[in-house]
Amino acid sequence: MQFEQQQNHQNMETGMIPPQLNHGGHEMFDVHEVLAGAINTMNTYTMLSGHVQDPELRDILQRQKQFMADEYNITLECFKTGQDPSKPTQSYKMKQGNDFIYGMKPGQPKKPMQSTAEINDETVALSMLNAVKSGATMKTNAAMESTNPVVRRILADSLPNCIEMAYEISLYQNKHGYYQVPQLPQQDMQYMQNSYATAPIQSQMPGKMAPH
Repeated sequence: MQFEQQQNHQNMETGMIPPQLNHGGHEMFDVHEVLAGAINTMNTYTMLSGHVQDPELRDILQRQKQFMADEYNITLECFKTGQDPSKPTQSYKMKQGNDFIYGMKPGQPKKPMQSTAEINDETVALSMLNAVKSGATMKTNAAMESTNPVVRRILADSLPNCIEMAYEISLYQNKHGYYQVPQLPQQDMQYMQNSYATAPIQSQMPGKMAPH
């Protein structure tokens, strides 16, 4: 992955800024939230690991946690140095297939647990999914506020990984009946799909003269 080349920056009050301080105020707060959130997610995975029964879910948990730790270290390094990381970012690869089962089947209503003895694979998978989704939101906000080009790109490149992890967990949930996916009637789906037409593509912007 190619990062933006660092340039000298300055503060109008204090003069030139060293690379490690090339961060705006909003960026500092938001990246702080990202790093703290990443630690919390990894801690959550650690706490959940003792309750996992299914080897497949344990494999997902361990692979995702290891990837998160590596990504956390890269983000932390760039945040501290303001410069390119010492190792490139990676793309998370899930093992699940892409086959969702659609439709709803009645089951027992959900309710809060009364003791930790009720923790099962369904509970673990849901907690994992919620943690990953929360991280995606924080990283999006931080990337939009980052003035440091490397930190911004690291955060932006992390978002597809969050999406992939969440998708992997939801596929696992769906396969085991923990997550059901309703569908609209085909007629309604086709109506909505056909409600939009392709946008015309113009060769030049209106009002601009073509070069002679």
